[in-house]
Amino acid sequence: MHLSVILPCYREATNLPVMLAALQKVLEQIPGTQEILAIDDGSPDNTYEVLCSLKPQYKNLHIIRFARNFGKEAALTCGLHRAKGDAVVMLDSDLQHPPEVILEMLEKWKQGDQMVYALRRNRDGDGWLRRVYTKMFYWVFRTITDLDLPEGAGDFRLLDKKVVAAINLLPERNRFMKGLMTWVGFKSGFVYFDAAERTSGQSSWSFKNLFMLAINGLTAFSTVPLRVWSLFGVLISTGALVYMIYLVVSTLVFGIDTPGFASLMCGVLFMGGIQLISLGVIGEYIGRIFNEVKDRPIYIVAEDD
Repeated sequence: MHLSVILPCYREATNLPVMLAALQKVLEQIPGTQEILAIDDGSPDNTYEVLCSLKPQYKNLHIIRFARNFGKEAALTCGLHRAKGDAVVMLDSDLQHPPEVILEMLEKWKQGDQMVYALRRNRDGDGWLRRVYTKMFYWVFRTITDLDLPEGAGDFRLLDKKVVAAINLLPERNRFMKGLMTWVGFKSGFVYFDAAERTSGQSSWSFKNLFMLAINGLTAFSTVPLRVWSLFGVLISTGALVYMIYLVVSTLVFGIDTPGFASLMCGVLFMGGIQLISLGVIGEYIGRIFNEVKDRPIYIVAEDD
């Protein structure tokens, strides 16, 4: 058996020595050959230099360096493009994804599961706002798309080579990898793990980055946001028609009444806000179309060792 492990790296210089040592201990327990694909996603620190210094210790380590920061989704895509294994495992480089779980994932794979999710048991290490936001995202995603993305399913998972080949056929540039990996289907299984604390440093996933990733995921797999505003427009038009009939009847029966300035301004401002929001939703989809038709590469490799 040949196993590929994908490690996206961004500002992980202090974590990589510990991470690779822990990962290597696990790989030594697995029969066959293994490769570690470490993708430096244009880190501003000395992540690449640390990887190069560690390479003599790990003969199965292959280092890829991006020309700039293209994002984690691009790094995972690059890893899947380069992976040669019968099974491919993706995990973070900060040890929050315990390498020991790989052994459980391989057992599920040997039993016939072609995609093995690693699900977090809890999110006690996250703040309450982030936990609420995460739970809300998974619920909204499952509600407005036809994909059953399990709650707690991140990028930590094992993929059979058939699944990898299917994902590599998908050409889009705006990539939400969790959704793409679920979209291709195949028989799936689950293992559970407790996320550890980061060895050092801070996560680069700010609330803003997570919010933008969520928007990217929702717009990539559903047109429901567009339909919602169409439905909302119908409801407002219906309400306006009913109110117009009421005004006509009221004028004919009771005569002309002087309209209030406040109600007029409220109506104008409300409708203006609705129009701007709906234009923003439409613009989000048009922006995705614009990025796709430019057909730029998902990533650019500067160094490939």
